[in-house]
Amino acid sequence: MSKAFAAVDLGASSGRVVVGRFGDDGGFTFEVVHRFPNEPVRVGGTLHWDILSLHRGMVEGLRKAGPVDSIGIDSWAVDYGLIDESGALLGNPVHYRDARTDGIADRLGDLYEVNGLQTLPFNTVYQLVAARDTPQYRAARHLLLVPDLLAYWLTGRIGAEYTNASTTGLLDVRTKEWSSSLISRLGLEAGILPDIRHPGEVIGHFEGTPVVAVGSHDTASAIVGVPAEGTDFAYISCGTWSLVGLELDEPVLGEASRRANFTNEGGVDGTIRYLRNVMGLWPLQECLREWGAPAIGELLEQAAAEPGLAHVVDLDDPLFLPPGDMAGRLRKAAGLPADASRATVTRCILDSLALAQRRAVRQARELAGREITKVHLVGGGALNELLCQLTADACGLPVLAGPVEATAIGNLLVQARAAGVVEGGLDAMRALVRETQRIVRYEPRGDDAAWRAAAARAGR
Repeated sequence: MSKAFAAVDLGASSGRVVVGRFGDDGGFTFEVVHRFPNEPVRVGGTLHWDILSLHRGMVEGLRKAGPVDSIGIDSWAVDYGLIDESGALLGNPVHYRDARTDGIADRLGDLYEVNGLQTLPFNTVYQLVAARDTPQYRAARHLLLVPDLLAYWLTGRIGAEYTNASTTGLLDVRTKEWSSSLISRLGLEAGILPDIRHPGEVIGHFEGTPVVAVGSHDTASAIVGVPAEGTDFAYISCGTWSLVGLELDEPVLGEASRRANFTNEGGVDGTIRYLRNVMGLWPLQECLREWGAPAIGELLEQAAAEPGLAHVVDLDDPLFLPPGDMAGRLRKAAGLPADASRATVTRCILDSLALAQRRAVRQARELAGREITKVHLVGGGALNELLCQLTADACGLPVLAGPVEATAIGNLLVQARAAGVVEGGLDAMRALVRETQRIVRYEPRGDDAAWRAAAARAGR
């Protein structure tokens, strides 16, 4: 008898509900049954997520999904809601692009030996230090990351799913539990952090349907959906951010890894996602928004005709983190005239992103001592043929692009395994992805010397 599962997949600009169906013949299909916007709101100078709108969109999507055997929720990392003693939410979660954490990472010093995380200004630990003297924080009884908050509203159950908890900066990377010593050192309240739960556990029920913990950090689910064989691969989960790295059994710590700003995050089945956050397609998304959403296909064709590597920037510069006037900032940083064409700016972004991904792949390989023979690129970036080819050229390795919906697929596969529909570990789940999804291969071309020279110009 076939089984159906619903994946709630929330991204930085939109959410969707995806239904996956697993047949008796071993086949797997899925469809997006509902999409809804994710539009942040600025109130009183603070940028918030509209979490109630996301909840409404999620529930509407689950209604459209019809009867399913379980539900799983994934989203971006680090952001959270605070719950008071009555179970009520103490205000909308603050957006990770809000400026409240500016300068806090520099004041706190090195936390890497404990949490193994890349220093990013918006990590949960820095958000909490920024909030610890506020009335909301003092009134909080529970802290719930975004997927855990939505699961709580569906089921009434409090908990913290491991893969997302590992991104907070408060988890000990070795023990995979909350670090009481670090929490105490920072003057934070340990009692608001829920018990850890793991992918595959049943959280509770929504109108009689089980809600199952998946890799609730969207990258953790996306890596489950990477159609890889063996261990000789790097991955790029490319969307608003590009998460570039390797799947390992143990964390890579030490000074070289810390200096390179690599992170050790938890993956499904106890794996380590050893990766670096790269700015991703955010600059292009912001430019498209500023330009009134022009036809992306035509723009990419024009960008492909532009001279390669003529203008590059360091996309990981914090200059490009906030929204607003992105094209202007890019033109200035790249030394372009104010009237430089949209195609020129777009080519600058994509060349610069390929450079950043090249650097992360090569550093990960060196720091982990892992042989890499191919790169799997999943997520929305897999639709961008120019970016995929540039990434192959930059890395000097074949790029296997797809599936686009790797996050939803990984979410669905963990649910299906929990229900006994799929058997085995990550290898078995990835074999099913290879058998059912379209993968496009891009072979490297061009001269590596040109990429080395461009990297030097970009300061990378």
